[in-house]
Amino acid sequence: MALVSTKEILQDAYQNHYAVGAFGAHNLEIIKAVIAGAEKMDAPVILQTTPGTIKYVGIHYMKAMVEAAAETAKVPIAIHLDHGDSFDIVMKCIRAGYTSVMIDGSHLPFNENLQLVKKVVEAAHAANVPVEAELGTIGGVEDDLEVEESSAFYTDPELAEQFVLETQIDSFAPAFGTAHGMYKQEPKLQFDLLNSIHSRIDCPLVMHGASGVPAESVQHALNYGIAKVNFSTELKDVFAEALRLYFRENPSQNDPRKYFVPASNAVKEIVVEKISMLQSPLKV
Repeated sequence: MALVSTKEILQDAYQNHYAVGAFGAHNLEIIKAVIAGAEKMDAPVILQTTPGTIKYVGIHYMKAMVEAAAETAKVPIAIHLDHGDSFDIVMKCIRAGYTSVMIDGSHLPFNENLQLVKKVVEAAHAANVPVEAELGTIGGVEDDLEVEESSAFYTDPELAEQFVLETQIDSFAPAFGTAHGMYKQEPKLQFDLLNSIHSRIDCPLVMHGASGVPAESVQHALNYGIAKVNFSTELKDVFAEALRLYFRENPSQNDPRKYFVPASNAVKEIVVEKISMLQSPLKV
């Protein structure tokens, strides 16, 4: 089937209290593994790329690979720009045929972030492309940007309400205690804060930095409007570990058609696990 917009699949998740998995796509093997996992679970899936991945793979290669995979897929697939860091990269993705974009101005002062997001929304909505944006700062490392978790700050619910109303974004990423990358200790998620944000905002919420968050915490968040959950680090970890194991056992092997198989299977297993986790909330 053709690539789909995230707007419809996230609205359904939001209204029915489950979440769609959004997985970092870095190469063909991971793309195919994510889709295979989604097909096994008969669930929609979002393949997302950061500006760093786009620079590495090439925007047209990435779009072509995902589009080709979607044509034969049995489940809805969207391609999303994650943490777009400029108006320019957002427009390049829209022109290339991405079906969803995120503009991340969270590092800017509130009013500058607001104006940047409004500019992106105006352009993206004219092309029928939904927009995700963030307010507050999520710690950890994403691409080449590192934010110390101690320097991250939570989203203010009142500002979040103003931000969403004025920008007319389609999904909103609040900062409530998650971080990018793997955690050194279990994160302390602020569910009261998330509930307060959810009560003020009527649009799907997005959890960034879900790799390593306990399943119970992720499922608990589904009660408070979380409809999209991002995973990347765990996929890269299992992919790399499977490759290392394969080469330890097969040191003379040089055929990528063989050594990528266990790495891809490891990613598929993680995707199945995460999608299963996201299909129902842990009731409060």
